[in-house]
Amino acid sequence: MEIENTALPEVIILKPKRFKDNRGFFAETYHKEKYQELGIHCDFVQDNLSFSVHGVLRGLHYQICHQQAKLVQCLQGCIFDVAVDVRVGSTMFGKWVGVEISEENGYQVFIPEGYAHGFYVLSEEAIFTYKCSDFYRPDDEGGINCADPRIAIAWPTNKFIISAKDSQYPLLNQISKKKLPLYGHS
Repeated sequence: MEIENTALPEVIILKPKRFKDNRGFFAETYHKEKYQELGIHCDFVQDNLSFSVHGVLRGLHYQICHQQAKLVQCLQGCIFDVAVDVRVGSTMFGKWVGVEISEENGYQVFIPEGYAHGFYVLSEEAIFTYKCSDFYRPDDEGGINCADPRIAIAWPTNKFIISAKDSQYPLLNQISKKKLPLYGHS
């Protein structure tokens, strides 16, 4: 497995090896001991699956107290995946990184606890899956407006299909520090 660092040191691109032949390919998409050797020590407790059509933007979501590390991948299609450091006290607070992941490249992205996450669908359809290190708790969810000008994410477009809930999220500087994850707390 290859790994690639990003502009946010804790966000890692993983490139699982694919074994190809005339039938297709095989790839090991998770092996706890091997991921621990790479520094990923999460106990993943929940898997999620999302189907979306072209132009859908989901996010930016985070958990406040029950922070979730995520291991994300696109099983079908292609997405632009984004992580934003929203941990109060982090030197990278408000910084973001975006990675194109697809069924073709087979990349995964590890997003640590305390980051907001979202993605935009580039292909006609996409099936996206991710592992979480804590259970989703609706009463602990937070969100940030995906078009926040201070974060200035370079989305592939400024025209999105977005849920009513996601479109109502505030800008990062409008969120009380009590409603954001704390750096060094999990």
